Formats: sequence, structure tokens, C-alpha cells
Amino acid sequence: MKKILTVLALISSISLWAQDDEFPSVNPTAVYVTFDGEEVTELEGSQSAPLKAHFYANPQNVGQYSARYEWKIWKEGEEDNLLVHRFEEEIEYTFAEYGSFRVQLYATFVLGNDTIPYPQEGEENPIQISISESKLDFPNAFSPNGDDWNEKLMAKEGWQSIVSFEAAVFNRWGTKIFSWNDPADGWDGKWHGKYVKDGVYFLVVNAVGSEGRKYHIKKTITVLTGHNGPSKSEEGETGTDE
Repeated sequence: MKKILTVLALISSISLWAQDDEFPSVNPTAVYVTFDGEEVTELEGSQSAPLKAHFYANPQNVGQYSARYEWKIWKEGEEDNLLVHRFEEEIEYTFAEYGSFRVQLYATFVLGNDTIPYPQEGEENPIQISISESKLDFPNAFSPNGDDWNEKLMAKEGWQSIVSFEAAVFNRWGTKIFSWNDPADGWDGKWHGKYVKDGVYFLVVNAVGSEGRKYHIKKTITVLTGHNGPSKSEEGETGTDE
């Protein structure tokens, strides 16, 4: 019985020692909200602006240590011109500018004379984020007739990194009949709840891209309610931009 108690005491001592030997650390992670509202934890390739990000330090085994957190965000090649320099466990930032960015967390844990830094000297491992250049274009016509094909006047597929956007449609007499401020949205061809007559209308767009490019688009738009989408046999094929 004494041997069993001795073994249990030894196991308990080893367990306590192992617990005390777990030093505090951090595991920085991020949650991103893309321009189209999708929430992701990993990024692949360049992203369209604006990209919202929430960064977490995720401290572990802090125990009685006091913790200090320091976040830095900078554009690649511009380390001396910090975009963010904050001292919180969690931070948020929206990337709206074209380029490559670095996000680095520094943490310091202190208990008496014991100081544990993260990362160790020469071991910086910043989170890397790339924001793409902007693209924006519009078709010349659309067919709002309820056939679920080409129903809206909206930016062509592939638009990206638009950080400011205003669009409006006018009739031939200069009356504004619709406006919107989200490049993912568009005009459904209605005015006062009814489809407009076929014909030519005028589109005016003012937008700004992530690299500062300014878009001033003025063009005529043809409404073709009598133009039907592809037949069943043609489904899956790419239609024309018109």
C-alpha cells in the first residue's frame, strides 16, 4: 500500500511540474469578411477590397503572468510607416488599399524577474495579406423580362477592389430613375414598380479603386425586354456581353 501511495505521489509531482513548465504563449489567428460578405479564416491569393479583418492573439498558459500585446500592420516595403500600432489582445482593420501587407503580433509575459517574449528575436512570422488592383466595367444592354437571365444592369462579372461606388440611371429627358451605391447590386429595369419601356437609357458611374484609380463611366444602356436568355439546350454556355 505504501508503494502505491509513493507512486501516486510521484505521478502527482510530475504532473504539477509539467503544468508549471507550460510557458505562456500566443497563437495569432484572423477571421476575414470578404467584399461579398463571406466569412473565412484562410486567404488564397490576392483579395478584393474592402477586406475586413479581426485579429486574435489567442494567449495560452498565461497563469499569473501579466501580458502585454502589440500589433503592427504595414505595407510591404514601408515598415517605418505603420498603418496600425495598437496594444490590445484583439484588433480589427479593413484593408482598402492595393498592395501586400504584413500583420505582426508581439507579446510579452512578465512574472517577477521572468520575461517571456513572442516571437523570439529573429523569428518574426507576420500574417501576409495581398489586395488586388481594381476592375470595373458595365455591359451595353440587359433584358429585364423575368426569364432569370441578364435580368439586372450591374457590373460585369470579375469586378473587384472597388472601395467607393455610386451609380445612377437616367431616361432620355434627364430624369433619374434609379441609383445604387453597392457594386454588387444593380438596376432591375423598373421605375415606380413597373418595367420601363424598351429603349436607350443613360448610365453614370463614379467609383474609386483600391489603388486610387477613379472611374467616371458614362454610357448608353439599351433595355431589351423582348430578348430571351439561352434555351435549355444552351444552358451552361457563355452568353454575349451585349
